[in-house]
Amino acid sequence: MSSSSSSMESLILQLHDIGAVKFGNFKLKSGIYSPVYIDLRLIVSYPSLLTLISQTLISSLPPSTHYDVVCGVPYTALPIATVVSVSNNIPMLMRRKEIKDYGTSKAIEGVFEKDQTCLVIEDLVTSGGSVLETAAPLRAVGLKVSDAVVLIDRQQGGRENLEENGIRLHSMIRLTDMVRVLKEKGKIEEGVEANLLRFLEENGRVSVPTSVEKVNAKTLGFKERSEMCSNQMGKKLFEVMMEKETNLCLAADVGTAAELLDIADKVGPEICLLKIHVDILPDFTSDFGSKLRAIAEKHNFLIFEDRKFADIGNTVTMQYEGGVFKILEWADIINAHIISGPGIVDGLKLKGLPRGKGLLLLAEMSSAGNLATGDYTAAAAKIAEAHSDFVMGFISVNPASWKCGNVNPSMIHATPGVQMVKGGDGLGQQYNTPHSVVTERGSDIIIVGRGIIKAENPAKTAHEYRLEGWKAYLEKCSQY
Repeated sequence: MSSSSSSMESLILQLHDIGAVKFGNFKLKSGIYSPVYIDLRLIVSYPSLLTLISQTLISSLPPSTHYDVVCGVPYTALPIATVVSVSNNIPMLMRRKEIKDYGTSKAIEGVFEKDQTCLVIEDLVTSGGSVLETAAPLRAVGLKVSDAVVLIDRQQGGRENLEENGIRLHSMIRLTDMVRVLKEKGKIEEGVEANLLRFLEENGRVSVPTSVEKVNAKTLGFKERSEMCSNQMGKKLFEVMMEKETNLCLAADVGTAAELLDIADKVGPEICLLKIHVDILPDFTSDFGSKLRAIAEKHNFLIFEDRKFADIGNTVTMQYEGGVFKILEWADIINAHIISGPGIVDGLKLKGLPRGKGLLLLAEMSSAGNLATGDYTAAAAKIAEAHSDFVMGFISVNPASWKCGNVNPSMIHATPGVQMVKGGDGLGQQYNTPHSVVTERGSDIIIVGRGIIKAENPAKTAHEYRLEGWKAYLEKCSQY
């Protein structure tokens, strides 16, 4: 612990003296029975103790901890956060536990700016669920949440659960230290400490309730998210989706440039995005880009060259701007692997950002046995956050399952491998339905290829996919 031993002992004894620490057999919120119960709601009646806690809480943070605003977890931590705010002249925000259906209907009250960092303040942590319940709406309105500070850590998995969601937990007092001090000062009977240690051994990792995990899903509509977008092309894509009421991307993997231009014109009214592989076209000519751009402008969709850049920064810069294809001239959006590190983003951004282009990072892939999972996905999310002026989102498969915490809601998720029925092909591609991709997996854009390309009437089939995708988006928005 970062606070001095004497001040910690004094605080523990004061909490015991006011009856905030009780020993016996108590049922907790999680449903398990505990030999110790801590009721910190009492501290509001002891102003000097409340002040001491608030002052010590902030001083216990590492000097490198950065935050612009604070937010207390409702309700017990609200008075602590208020004293912290007033004493240190730090702006405070409030999270509504129950959002009203009148007035502004805001989840977060207070004045803040997008991309500011918010420190979450809590009185007691068990699983970390309450901190996550507060972090989710803060992140949903564009705030960054990377640290939480708590008076007492019950040492039952909260630190680990929060870490998995991108939040570092800083605690003033650990439960085992509290009981040790009370035993040394003669405040508890023999055997109480041993009983607690047995309890913690048996209940060392309390899972976050599923109701809390639900809160982590993106709840904002495209309009709200577009207003948070730092990338010009990302904002434009949101606007196209809203104007045309479509979240359909066509993966136009056809054999010739002539076929591609033909199907782009046919399905153009139904899509927000056209995904192509220019290097598979044997009849590519230098005027291909201008012809495709004319069709895109006619039907108001964006062009996504699925190049999957993967080399070092200097090389991808040349691949993007030069060569035969001159992708920079006609593609609105490109994508890249992060296997070579963040330098690849720097290289592509050097050319793309001044031209108002956007980049999608490959955070996951839809092919069976791929290696873009776990730490790789977390690294992609981290790089995207650091380059949000150019990175507009991800190619992802199941963003709702990501363990790296909530991603900036301005980031767009596009998911390949979508068909009306689940299944796979003989080459490892796995398919999911529009409904499951959007409502269950948390994606925004459905990428459909063969389901439309191979259809007898591609335009009619694209219209059906468009309706299904948009219906799923509206359903997702109405769930929260």
